[in-house]
Amino acid sequence: MAFHHKHLFISLFFFLSFILPIINTLSTVSISQSSNSNQTLICVLKPQNKQKHSNLNCTSFPPSTIKLDINPNVSFSQIVGGNGFLCALTSSSNSSNSIMGCWRFSLSSNSTTNIPFKRIYRGPFIKDIYAGNSHVCGLIKGTNGFRPECWQWKGFNSTNPKMKRNMSSIAMGENFACGLLENEKGNNVTCIGSNKKVVDEPKNGRDYSLIEAGSNHVCAITNDGSLDCWGDMVGEKPKGRFISLALGENRSCALGYDGLITCWGLNNFTLPLRLRETYFESIVAKKSVFCGVLTSNYSLFCWGNENFESKKDAFKVFDNVLPGPCKNQCPCGPLPDSAKLCVSPAIICKPCLPSFEIPSSPPLNPPLGSPGNSSKSGTWSNKMVAFLVIGCVGCSILLLALSFFFYKYCRGTICRSKSRVHDSGRLDDLDHETELEPRANPAVLEKRLSHVISKGNGGSLLEEFSIQTLIEATGNFSEENKIGVGSFGSVYRAKLEDGKEVAIKRAEMSTNSPLFGNVSVTKRQEDNDSAFVNELESLSRLHHKNLVKLLGFYEDKNERILVYEYMNNGSLNDHLHKFQTSTIMSWSGRIKVALDAARGIEYLHKYAMPPIIHRDIKTSNILLDSKGVAKVADFGLSLMGPEDEESHISLLAAGTVGYMDPEYYRLQHLTTKSDVYSFGVVLLELLSGYKAIHKNENGVPRNVVDFVVPFIVQDEIHRILDPKLPPPTPFEIEGVAFVGYLACDCVRLEGRDRPSMSHVVNSLEKALEACLAQPINCESDRSTTSTVSNE
Repeated sequence: MAFHHKHLFISLFFFLSFILPIINTLSTVSISQSSNSNQTLICVLKPQNKQKHSNLNCTSFPPSTIKLDINPNVSFSQIVGGNGFLCALTSSSNSSNSIMGCWRFSLSSNSTTNIPFKRIYRGPFIKDIYAGNSHVCGLIKGTNGFRPECWQWKGFNSTNPKMKRNMSSIAMGENFACGLLENEKGNNVTCIGSNKKVVDEPKNGRDYSLIEAGSNHVCAITNDGSLDCWGDMVGEKPKGRFISLALGENRSCALGYDGLITCWGLNNFTLPLRLRETYFESIVAKKSVFCGVLTSNYSLFCWGNENFESKKDAFKVFDNVLPGPCKNQCPCGPLPDSAKLCVSPAIICKPCLPSFEIPSSPPLNPPLGSPGNSSKSGTWSNKMVAFLVIGCVGCSILLLALSFFFYKYCRGTICRSKSRVHDSGRLDDLDHETELEPRANPAVLEKRLSHVISKGNGGSLLEEFSIQTLIEATGNFSEENKIGVGSFGSVYRAKLEDGKEVAIKRAEMSTNSPLFGNVSVTKRQEDNDSAFVNELESLSRLHHKNLVKLLGFYEDKNERILVYEYMNNGSLNDHLHKFQTSTIMSWSGRIKVALDAARGIEYLHKYAMPPIIHRDIKTSNILLDSKGVAKVADFGLSLMGPEDEESHISLLAAGTVGYMDPEYYRLQHLTTKSDVYSFGVVLLELLSGYKAIHKNENGVPRNVVDFVVPFIVQDEIHRILDPKLPPPTPFEIEGVAFVGYLACDCVRLEGRDRPSMSHVVNSLEKALEACLAQPINCESDRSTTSTVSNE
């Protein structure tokens, strides 16, 4: 009967090994070493308090002045480290999204400056993170499992067929990565990278439960606990049954089922004598340094470096360290007393191991770190087997039921929203994130590209301003500093501490909705978020003298703010319709402004990669600097801040009434010719002085296109020219008329009949030349403005 029970349990164990994790990776301890010195930084996650304040603690060996800028109000769930960097996942109640950031530092530097935390990822949930000497990877939740994604790795290719498959864990070494593939029995290891001995020699053909990598070698634990290793491993691998691994550079350690550690490697590397009878819960390594969390009291002991042994309390580095990440569910139950280490209801999971493989009891005199006198008997009674079978069957039924309901629910709601993940370039090109909690609207905010922030405008670094700096610069966003309205909020004039004047656009944030949500409020908030993302993405990769320059930003769950160069001469709309006196009170001045704006739009259409369609070209989005140079502004593209309720349209198409391409509005068919139409309306405003939508003598709204174009077509442009300007001189009238013909071509009903912006620029250059020099024969050139360019 006992034989039958034992084999029944073995069968159950191998069944469960495919659906349950064998052991948690020790992602609550990180080791960072300098590539050119003997300096080591060890960081740990400690138990959280009820306020969930930061649980990250670090110390260096030998002692140094390095200091990380850690937000005291943010807690972390996992950490990893490498050569000169530490990366962390933030804790969050939102299990569908994750935020990861890094500190990058020089361990050989004596600088005491706080090292900033710079976010490199915000997006779908990350289950685990891993680090090699130089790279960071994670397992990101996908449609059917967890797929790998890596950052700060130029040669990594996420489209590689090997890396597009679902994985249960990753191991990273020096310029290579290996992963355990899910549900692929007998062929469940795949590797990529430049280390051929690792990549070309995976030990497939056996089923593995855990994989770990050193600098130049890989070891994996089979489902029966034995070891397989390949690559440039130094030393002879030990025999026995193991549950965890820690591999460094030319040295390795393994944690056995009995809780004891075995080490091997270069120069007969072994575990220090004092630790050989010590029970450990988990272990981790980086290059020459190894650390482990004791079973008895969860303190951290480290070895492999003389700095640890020479300490007063030899080998001990930290007290009370988390032996694993806090999680809400554990398939094989919690570690003893681990509930007190996490904020309820989270616990730390114990390994899913076959109990019959664990020694029946610890030694009579437990050594340092032993689990005490708790019994680990290998005898199984009929009742125990019955409970095990019933429990396994019940859990399987529950999992199937939950999967079914999740599938049904996902099809109808959650899974309709898609997220995007991106690389962010170098660690030291990223930006400081002062607020790390995910926002209430992740579906929109996940559109934000992390690398956009790091690249800046035209390759220059975007500055991430603090909210306090912006509050002081705007007088707490006072009404007297408010100068206008943009695509997602109000615009303020501000002066920074260095005396530099800037324009600050602050998003209008909606308050939380009631239980079932206010659809209009929620939709408005999503549109504001979308406009913020669009403007940040567009302007961060553009650089042209006729486009307003983005200088920096600030954003958290409550605020979305963009900072621009200040255009102290106002907008073209101000000069045409508001100012009593204007700097463009000549026809050549107005044509020069039109030419500047046209060059900016041409850059968007022809030279930006990929091309950008502004979608909201209008006089209030053409700004003038102190030298009178006109620049195109506001790349929100969706909703414009209302000057009045009549000047905007619904979300069926983006833009402003009076400027919107009727073909785009009617057919929702957007092309660059939609911007050409809008610019044609701007030209008509410049010529006539009438607003795009204005009232006639009887107070009835009228479109400038319907009113002005017939006069130009009938060669009676003089009847609609702006009376605020002196009549054109003989040297100017031909150029002004030429602009009129160009405007008529731009506002043709069908986009294919309109000129390109390159053609518009060429025509305005001719018109300006005519105004400043001598008249041209507009009649002979009129036909050229009707010739549509296909550029």
